[in-house]
Amino acid sequence: MRPRHALLAAVMLFQSWRALAGPAEFRQLAHEYYQWRDASYPVATSAAGDHRFDTRLTDYSSREYLRRRQHVSDLLTQVGTLATDGWSKDDRVDLVLFQAELAGADFFGRRLDRESSDPQLYVNESTNSIFTLLQKEYAPRHTRALAATARLEQVPALLGTARVNLTRPVKLYASLAIQAARGGDELYTVSLMTLADELSAAERRRLVTARDRAVKALHQYADWLEEGLGKMPEWQPMGEASYNYLLKRVLLLPFDAHDVAHLGEVELVRYRALEAMLKDPNLASPDPARAKHVPKDEAEFLAAYESHLQEIVEFLRANRLVTIPSYIGPFQIRQLPEAFKPTSPGGFMNPPGVYDQDPGGFYYIPAFNPHSGNFYIRAAIEDPRPILGHEGIPGHFLQISIANHVADEIRRQQGDTVFAEGWALYGEEMLMREGFYPDNSAAQGQILRLSRYRAARIGVDVNLHTGRWSFEQAVNYFMEAGGLDREAAEGEAAGAASSPSQKISYITGKWQIMRLLGRYRDSQGASFRLGAFHDQLISYGTLPLSVIEWLMFDDESSVREALK
Repeated sequence: MRPRHALLAAVMLFQSWRALAGPAEFRQLAHEYYQWRDASYPVATSAAGDHRFDTRLTDYSSREYLRRRQHVSDLLTQVGTLATDGWSKDDRVDLVLFQAELAGADFFGRRLDRESSDPQLYVNESTNSIFTLLQKEYAPRHTRALAATARLEQVPALLGTARVNLTRPVKLYASLAIQAARGGDELYTVSLMTLADELSAAERRRLVTARDRAVKALHQYADWLEEGLGKMPEWQPMGEASYNYLLKRVLLLPFDAHDVAHLGEVELVRYRALEAMLKDPNLASPDPARAKHVPKDEAEFLAAYESHLQEIVEFLRANRLVTIPSYIGPFQIRQLPEAFKPTSPGGFMNPPGVYDQDPGGFYYIPAFNPHSGNFYIRAAIEDPRPILGHEGIPGHFLQISIANHVADEIRRQQGDTVFAEGWALYGEEMLMREGFYPDNSAAQGQILRLSRYRAARIGVDVNLHTGRWSFEQAVNYFMEAGGLDREAAEGEAAGAASSPSQKISYITGKWQIMRLLGRYRDSQGASFRLGAFHDQLISYGTLPLSVIEWLMFDDESSVREALK
């Protein structure tokens, strides 16, 4: 607790700052926050394409993480004192965005307290510290290898700090951390060593020593977690009040938990019925046996995946459905590292970072296996285009690449998952309805199933975090209502428990986009063009759709509803 005189001094400082601060001072404060954040979280900054801090890990000592939390809380209070009389619309929009960003950092820091409850935090820091150095050739291999060595040398101490911090580790999170810590050796022993060919003999010995100690520390950390697993508390929901705060104050959604859950139920019913209306409803479940050609190995599998991207691009251009800027870089498909499999069974997208000089991006897909029961692998073999459109163009890769070029710093720094996932999911169905996929095709069946299981995600996320369902109920719901196999369902449920609200993003964002589309069509009348709507929509950046409604239609009612 702060001393009374310190609290009074802080109040006086805020009051004096409020009297003097205008839009320019506010924007300077935001700029300084981004600089502080980037220095405080060096691994995340490497992932964003800024490599000034590549030799460092985040300091997770209790003194430092508590100091970071307090800094965010103080900034949130400080920004909340601002009087915006006379501010322009753009300045008021950016203030709302920045407050929500701070509210998110505060919520996931102070309220969820992951440093003491989530062992995954420290495994992810270790893994990502190396992963971010391997993704792109932003510097010579020698430079990146030395950075990797420096980071690896810090991993044992990081995991020692984890043992001190984890006073109440959650059993589910610990189980996932154990899988990731034991399953990620190839990242260090194989992938990392591709950087070592330019090292001197002494430098290579130092790298190998640091690598071996880091891997040993990760395995010992997994052993330590496993020894205590039986005494760890079960996963607990945050409760409806906290969940509603997350929806409204952080995500700026004009909905509460009940509204979001109801939306998921409605959309689940719709897509489940649309599957049934296919001439062959089995098309909704991908089957490599129906494919004209099954790749013979991993290399052919990944190459075939990439070859379909140009087909999508040509269709978009021919039908003027979205403008693809000249600065858009290459998009590649890569194999999912084993360390990320527990919570990302379908793989994940790695777009260009906000600071990236390299405009390329990647999609990491699970290892090729023609006999796998995994939905994503089966889908990728039978017809990879729906997932490719979601992850690549017109989906995440295109949208985030454009967002990285937004001139306004506060908007460029935003990463609203509801918009990002909503746009990517919207793009899947948009391509289908614009005629890219034939009726009653495997691709059309995939799109209906993908929307169905993303609707099921809403029920899982809301009911898990508000405390209505157990973890096993969530897994069963994914299988029964979403149509997923057990492997995918368990990974999805684990992801929902680990990342509250992420799973609601797809359908919630898609619904909001379609709501804006109808309104835009009515406002444009005879001059309406679908591609013009798409271009305007994604020109704003990765912003909450309530804010985009304010910018697009000068209507701030949804933002007011979120903040009331």
